[in-house]
Amino acid sequence: MSKLYYEYINLKKFNSNKLYLMKSGIFYIALQEDAQKLSDLFDFKITNLNDSTIKCGFPCNRLEFYTNLLKQNNVEFEIIDNNYTKIENYSDYLNNENLKSIINSIITLDMNDITFKQAFNFLNDLQDKLKHVYN
Repeated sequence: MSKLYYEYINLKKFNSNKLYLMKSGIFYIALQEDAQKLSDLFDFKITNLNDSTIKCGFPCNRLEFYTNLLKQNNVEFEIIDNNYTKIENYSDYLNNENLKSIINSIITLDMNDITFKQAFNFLNDLQDKLKHVYN
């Protein structure tokens, strides 16, 4: 069995009613009955993690969208991201993830290969993203 599965089983022992979204690479995935619940709610395709474990999920850049829908459907959930010790404040976590994305876009920008218009659009987009994080 995978490390994710064992972590999932241990989390379910503490609260079997909570849906656990586990960060795995560039996706948030749910396993077993949590995967079935996500699939039922959002019509996600279920795939196999291994021979005995099912999973489904969504890309990290859609986290805010789907967690808002989970809240609207009164689904108790928790985000499990092993890069953090414990996610206590969901909005701070989202802001941190958004800031990391913004910083990454700045770091990877090739200043030697950008037009004035592209630079303006980049800065305008950056300003919009930062406003979203600030609010």
